[in-house]
Amino acid sequence: MELYLDSVNFQEIEEAFNLGFLTGLTTTPTFMHRHGITDVDGAIVELSKMVPELQVEALGNTHDEIIAEAHRILELPLGLKPVFKVPISEVGVRACKTLTDEGHRVNVHLIYTLNQAYMAMAAGAAFVCPLAGRLQDEGHDAISLFEQCVDVVEKYNYPTKIMFSSVRYPEHVRQALIAGVHVCTVPWGVMKKLCNNALTTVGTNQFIEHTALMTYRVSEVVRQENPMCKTSDSVTEAMVKMTESRLGAVTVADDSGDVLGVFTDGDLRRNIQEKGSEVVNSTLGDLGFSESPITVSGDALLNDAVELFKETQVDTLVVLRDDKPVGILDIQDIVKLGLLGRDQ
Repeated sequence: MELYLDSVNFQEIEEAFNLGFLTGLTTTPTFMHRHGITDVDGAIVELSKMVPELQVEALGNTHDEIIAEAHRILELPLGLKPVFKVPISEVGVRACKTLTDEGHRVNVHLIYTLNQAYMAMAAGAAFVCPLAGRLQDEGHDAISLFEQCVDVVEKYNYPTKIMFSSVRYPEHVRQALIAGVHVCTVPWGVMKKLCNNALTTVGTNQFIEHTALMTYRVSEVVRQENPMCKTSDSVTEAMVKMTESRLGAVTVADDSGDVLGVFTDGDLRRNIQEKGSEVVNSTLGDLGFSESPITVSGDALLNDAVELFKETQVDTLVVLRDDKPVGILDIQDIVKLGLLGRDQ
């Protein structure tokens, strides 16, 4: 089934045809009016240079007016030879026959019955275009009409493609495929949804997450802030460094920079509950801190860090390089990346 874009919005036309596999573009005077286009000829010329196939309206109240309009459009400085769209009528099918005999392709549209479709096929229409959404709005079985049109084309070998139009939502495209139509013309808003599925999104995210776990190093995600205190520093100083770094811990190190332990906001809360608010004036050495922090090398894979979080049930890991602290990896850093526990 060939896929066409149904639009006159130049921005979305450019975006859609960047996909690289759309067959063509269908337009309508209604679309142009809706988008405030007043220079219709100028729009047709510009569009003809943007797409591989362009279908444009050739309107007229009589056979001669339709033919004259088609010939007038052909005199524009077009980038390609367009397909002419003609509404179904006795005048329309006669004009279709004339234009087809002249070597042009015609889309007979605004089709609502099989008899209308048959007359267009008999006139040599390159495309017959029923309108699914409009038919369904009136309570008609649009899909049966498309199936009947396809059957007639195949049974009598008409050189006609059945085009599924008036697409309102992705389900219409699925119905078009099942009905066996040759062409489906789709608005960009609907087309963009055709690749979407919640399960695909979940699976893709898992692939991305697992790839990150197996390829990213701790040093690539650890924050640049490296809050450190000495045992002689006050609890207040530790609180300030926690606040400035937006981390819930500081590394406690000696004068040589070797890790002695870690002091966390959890340690602070527990001490306040046990000893009262005066603890903020204590030094870390006097108050005490966790002397056996869980550490991880900056060269370790993220997967190793995640396993440490799971095994130890701590919220922070002290990141080391050459046995010196270079930062703190907080469990929230991993959660924000979506790399913790999703598949457990």
